[in-house]
Order: sequence, then C-alpha cells, then structure tokens
Amino acid sequence: MANKSDYFGLGYIVSVILAIIPFTAWVCGFLTRFMEGKIVAGLIRLIFGFTIVWILDLIFMIVSKHIFRLINL
Repeated sequence: MANKSDYFGLGYIVSVILAIIPFTAWVCGFLTRFMEGKIVAGLIRLIFGFTIVWILDLIFMIVSKHIFRLINL
C-alpha cells in the first residue's frame, strides 16, 4: 500500500500535485487543519495561504512528505 500524505490521506504524488497549484493548496491546507481541530492553524492558512505558507507547504511536501507545521495550534 502507498504511503499516505497530508492532504486528506491522499498519496504522496497526488498531494504534491495539489500543493503545486496555489488555490488547491490553500483550500486543502485550511480544510485539513480545520478537520484536525486546529482552528488557529486553519485561520492562519486561510488568511496567509497564498503567501509564504504556500511556498513552505510546497517545499515541506516535496522534502518531508508532510505540509508545513510550525506548531500544533
């Protein structure tokens, strides 16, 4: 079975493709945080999702197979 990644438990390749596209990375980023119950992290992604957070998500997804996690908010 393939390793699961961050966006809704989808596979690594699908998650990287979603992370490359800014709008889908923004939507998937804040939805996954809200689903995890991390409201503050979800709001940060909702507000700042098209800036540095998107670039960090993309880098972290490629390097570590997980989206950017600053702290567990």
